[in-house]
Amino acid sequence: MTRKHAIHEAEAHVVTSHGGDFFGEDRHPLKALTSLAGYAEGCLPHDERGPVVLLLTNPGEGGTMTPGQAAEVAALLHKLARHRFVRAKESAAAQALADAASRAATAGDPWEWCVEAA
Repeated sequence: MTRKHAIHEAEAHVVTSHGGDFFGEDRHPLKALTSLAGYAEGCLPHDERGPVVLLLTNPGEGGTMTPGQAAEVAALLHKLARHRFVRAKESAAAQALADAASRAATAGDPWEWCVEAA
């Protein structure tokens, strides 16, 4: 009989502003975002997917988008979340990112994210 250990290695997370929790932040595992980038490459039209794929494949140490850029990325992430070939887990992550970006755009604030290492 094997036992599955309850302790897991800590992994890096991306923290975005204008999220849905009490502090106004969302936390997404970096691995989930890179998985979502593959879906974006396959499911979004080639001429539209540039900013989304760039954000998801290389979030860097952090970054900021203007409200206009955040609105553009939010629309693409909403489209990705509704695509029929995107699995439910990745769709939920895309929807959460899209909601945060659209909240930032609606408020006229820059949308910010940072990577927190484990």
